Amino acid sequence: MRAPRPQPYLYLILTTPGRTGPRAPLPARRHRRTPAPLQPLPPAPATAAAEPEADLLARLRAGDEAAFRDFVREQTPALLRVTRRLLRSEDEARDAVQDAFVAAFRGLPRFRGDSRLGTWIYRIAINAALAKLRARAGADEVSLDEWLPRFVDDGHATEPSAAWPADAETGAEQAEVRARVRASIDRLPDTHRTVILLRDIEELSTDEAAEALGITPGAVKVRLHRARQALRTLLDPWMRGEQG
Repeated sequence: MRAPRPQPYLYLILTTPGRTGPRAPLPARRHRRTPAPLQPLPPAPATAAAEPEADLLARLRAGDEAAFRDFVREQTPALLRVTRRLLRSEDEARDAVQDAFVAAFRGLPRFRGDSRLGTWIYRIAINAALAKLRARAGADEVSLDEWLPRFVDDGHATEPSAAWPADAETGAEQAEVRARVRASIDRLPDTHRTVILLRDIEELSTDEAAEALGITPGAVKVRLHRARQALRTLLDPWMRGEQG
C-alpha cells in the first residue's frame, strides 16, 4: 500500500530546526517563463480639443470667412459678460467687444499659441473695456474712504464688524445675494471696482490683473484689500438683517 502524502502542516513540522525525524523532500523547482520584453506604448493621440483649435487657427489665418463667423458667435457671449461688468453700459460693452475682435484679427499673425484662442480674445476684450474706462477718467468718482474701517490709536476698529448670520453665508449663491453683491460692487470707484471684478469675479491672478490695468502687482493687492473692506461695509447692514 502506498504511504499517505504528508499534509502541508506536517511538512512544516518535519522541516523545523531542532526536530528529529526524516526531512521532507524539497518540492521540485518550477521553471519560470521569461517575460516578454515590454513594447513601447504608441504615442498618445492629439486631444479632441487641440485638433479643432489648431484647425480653427489655421482657417482664421487663411482668411476663412466661415471660421470668422463661428469664432465671433462662439466667443461673443462671454466677452459681453465681462465688458458689461466693467463698463456698466450696453453700448460701450458691445463697442469694446467689437474693438477686441478687430484687434484680435489684426494680431493673428503674431499669435504664438501660448494660450487658447478663447483666453487670448478674452484678455483683449478686458483691455478694450479698460481703455474705455480710462477715457472716462475725467468723470467725478465717489470716495472710498467713507466705507473703509476706522481705527483708534491702539489699532482696534472704532466700529467692529459683527459676524454675518450663518444662514446668510450658506445662502451666498442665491440670486438675491448675488444681486446685492453686484450692486455694492457697482458703487465702488472704478479704480477699485475693476480690481475686485478682475480678481474676485473673473479670477485673474494678481500679475494678470496688474498687466491688464497697467499697474504694479503691489498696487493691485492694496486696491483689492481696500475694495474688499469697502464692500464688506456696504453689505454689512443687509447681511445682518438691518436693511431691507
